[in-house]
Amino acid sequence: MVVWRRWVFPILLVVAFGLIAASLTKIAFFPDAQPVSAEPVAGIADPVVTVERGEVVNALSLSGTIARDEAFDVKSEIDGTVTAVHVGDGQSVEAGQVLFTVKQADPVRTIDIAAPEAGAVSEIAVVRGQAVSVGVALASLSPARHHVLSAVEPVQLYRLLGAPSEASVTIPGGPAPFACTGLDVQVAEDGTTSVRCAVPGDQTVFAGLPVTLDLTIGTVSDALVVPTTAVKGGAGSGVVWVDAGDGGDPEERTISLGVSDGTTVEVVDGLAEGEMIRQFVPGVAAPVEEVCYDDGAGGEYCETGMSW
Repeated sequence: MVVWRRWVFPILLVVAFGLIAASLTKIAFFPDAQPVSAEPVAGIADPVVTVERGEVVNALSLSGTIARDEAFDVKSEIDGTVTAVHVGDGQSVEAGQVLFTVKQADPVRTIDIAAPEAGAVSEIAVVRGQAVSVGVALASLSPARHHVLSAVEPVQLYRLLGAPSEASVTIPGGPAPFACTGLDVQVAEDGTTSVRCAVPGDQTVFAGLPVTLDLTIGTVSDALVVPTTAVKGGAGSGVVWVDAGDGGDPEERTISLGVSDGTTVEVVDGLAEGEMIRQFVPGVAAPVEEVCYDDGAGGEYCETGMSW
């Protein structure tokens, strides 16, 4: 028994630890060679979509503001002398209300300069006894008319082609939705684009009120449709890439386009139902989804998700 404790067991322990050390050395420095395949095990193919039939509604809902129409000058109609000023600066007047009286010397006659419409008088530029000439501004009149003004992104101008002359206006906490008329698309010198329409005179509104402006520009049903991401271009015509499904290069094809809702567009000519096209224009990255989370403090934080 003494021999086992003094010699056999220690020798067995030394051998066991030696085997363990040798195994670890092989794993760390001499791993088994893995066969490398010459063929890829998977590939990433460009996604395709099928040309289908559907409905497209080109409608825009824009945020806007009620604004008062621009002021204009009230001008003298004759050469003469101002004999009376009947209003004060900032005064509200009715249509036809007399603002100034001017006397002409030769031939002698006196005329009254009246307000062409209701509004507020400001910037009175003359006093009693002052000589004036034809066309001289006597005051400024801010009319009691209002309009809706809504800014739009320049890229939306193509969607506004053929826009109707009316739009629906909704005022939070205000009257029932009503139609504004004379809708017009405006492009300022600095490139700012906006939509403007007139508020009916029988509506009670106030400058500065926020509104929602809804426009329905066009609707098509049972039409050939494709995603806008598949089309290079978009205003009347565009280019798509038709996939034959045989693994070959896609066919670049010009097509005619109709109504678009910004996500889907009508195909008027150039494609047939059932054909397959590339979902994204070659060279243009697929849109990346943004994912937002509650930060636990009443707010949120967002991060860019993966696009597969």
